[in-house]
Amino acid sequence: QVQLVESGGGVAQAGGSLRLSCTASGRIVSSYTAAWFRQAPGRAREFVAAIPWRNWGGRPAYYADSVKGRFSIARDNNRDTVSLQMNDLKPEDTAVYYCAARSGLTQQTTESQYDSWGQGTQVTVSS
Repeated sequence: QVQLVESGGGVAQAGGSLRLSCTASGRIVSSYTAAWFRQAPGRAREFVAAIPWRNWGGRPAYYADSVKGRFSIARDNNRDTVSLQMNDLKPEDTAVYYCAARSGLTQQTTESQYDSWGQGTQVTVSS
């Protein structure tokens, strides 16, 4: 497992932007995947986006349909950091956002497939 710490988040108006960052400590290997999940009040945690933590084999990032075209996940290998750029925010994007990691590169969108988690950061979008 690795240790993950999120930063960023906060409050934005609908149509605005926010950027989240996730910094890892511990041993990140080329076969790890980083992901973002979110959990709104009263709802289950849901997948947002994921990307291989290293640029291994050119595997692309993948996204939930609800955020495609608005959110972008990216990695900074020099800092072991993964970011989530969120544009054109909507009130329904309001949630606690979690960074997660797993060993393996197959596309996985299920919470149970990830074994390392950050503490979460709140994102609130006002209408």
